[in-house]
Amino acid sequence: MAENDTTGTAPPALPGPGPDTPAALIDIGINLAHDSYDCDRGSVIARAEAAGVVQMLVTGSSAASSRTALAFARQHPGRLFATAGVHPHHAMELGAALLTELGELTAEREVLAVGECGLDYYRNYSPHEAQREAFHRQLELAARCGKPVFLHQRDAHEDFIAILREHWPALAGGVAHCFTGGAAQLECYLELGLAIGITGWICDERRGGHLLELVRRIPADRLLLETDGPYLLPRDLRPKPPSRRNEPVYLPHIAAVVARARGEAAEALAKSSTAAARRLFRMPEIDFRKSS
Repeated sequence: MAENDTTGTAPPALPGPGPDTPAALIDIGINLAHDSYDCDRGSVIARAEAAGVVQMLVTGSSAASSRTALAFARQHPGRLFATAGVHPHHAMELGAALLTELGELTAEREVLAVGECGLDYYRNYSPHEAQREAFHRQLELAARCGKPVFLHQRDAHEDFIAILREHWPALAGGVAHCFTGGAAQLECYLELGLAIGITGWICDERRGGHLLELVRRIPADRLLLETDGPYLLPRDLRPKPPSRRNEPVYLPHIAAVVARARGEAAEALAKSSTAAARRLFRMPEIDFRKSS
């Protein structure tokens, strides 16, 4: 995902609430600790709320970003929540001390999931064995704390599903974050019981067109929506934004694309995906109509 230019430039024309804007959306994956948001993070959050994205799960993918995600969640109670984990790119960092710290972080009420964790054999920034070991340890942590897992998998399906199956009976559910795979992987994940996270990848005609058919196969109670910002800006936005930095204000656009592909109303998709996110992550409801 590093091919994206994530320069922090605000959109010139911001989507806002209107007849075609689904209400009460939840972005279940936003890397709000990314430095591209440093200059206007507050405005990013405000734009999201104005567009109907009422709650967000801030992704922790390292020790530092997990701590920062928790801090942001505490600054915006009820609206921002956090995950805590170590991305496979950082698997070599997961020693005893960091594992203890993750245990402390996941005990906090604002932290709703363990992760981002999993396997990435595409970038290979960490040796495969180190990735597998870190994945095992974080799944064990998730079982101990009773919280779901926020999962990453790229070019590592066989090892990923084998490890996940080993731990699944003890887990409180999980989501295949930023799903981009094919039909066989989707059926495997659904059979296991995972929720599926859909991003703006579905808006990319070069590599995401297959998802337009596959999203029809995802049960409504297991289909979640996410931006994965600042990455994966939807390619079909018009007018084209001045930078390639993605942000939660674009989640309604992703929701509209997914709804059309599924042949359902955007409002229905918003309601089902929001309910599914709250159920999986035990996220409290919020009256978005009272948003300031």
